Amino acid sequence: MIDLSGQIGIKYLHIDTEERIIPNLTIDAIDQRILSELQQDGRITNHDLAGRVGLSPSPCLRRVRQLEEAGIIRNYVGLVDPAAVGLQVSAFIRVRLDGQDDRHLAAFEQMIAGFPEVMECYLMTGECDYQLRVLVASLAEFEEFLRQKLTRISGVSQVTSSFALRPIVYRTAIPVGPRG
Repeated sequence: MIDLSGQIGIKYLHIDTEERIIPNLTIDAIDQRILSELQQDGRITNHDLAGRVGLSPSPCLRRVRQLEEAGIIRNYVGLVDPAAVGLQVSAFIRVRLDGQDDRHLAAFEQMIAGFPEVMECYLMTGECDYQLRVLVASLAEFEEFLRQKLTRISGVSQVTSSFALRPIVYRTAIPVGPRG
C-alpha cells in the first residue's frame, strides 16, 4: 500500500482485548519513526519527538494520538531493572495440563494471570501447553511459587523449569520498520 507521501506504509487491523475491530490505520515511515522514538524514550516531549521525526509539534501530536486511539500504542511504562529491586532469579517454566479443552485452558489462564511473579505467559504448540517467565528474589521464593501456587492450579500435570544464567538479548522495543 502506498501512502500519500509516496513512502511504503504498513496497514494495521487492530483487534482489541474485547474482540472489537478498530478501523485500519496505515502506518507510514514517519509513524514508524515515532514508534521507534517512543519505544526508546516514552518520556520524550512532543516538541523533541517532532524534531526527531521531522514534523512540527502539532502534526506530530496528532499522529501520536491516532496511534494511541488505534491501539498501536497501548500504554506508557517505566522499565525497572529486576536486580535493582531484588529479583535475582529469572525462571522459564513449561507447563503441561491434563486436558487441553477450553475449560482447562481458561481456568489455568485465569489463575496464572493473578500471580505477580509471572512476567509472561504464552499458550504454546509442541511438548508443553504454556511457557512462563517468572521473576523471583531467590530459589527459595521460586520453590514457594512452584509448590504453593503453580502446582496447585487444577489440571497442571507436568512442570519443567530452567533458570536463566544471564540475559544475552533483552528488548522491549518491537521492530516497527521494514525488516529484511
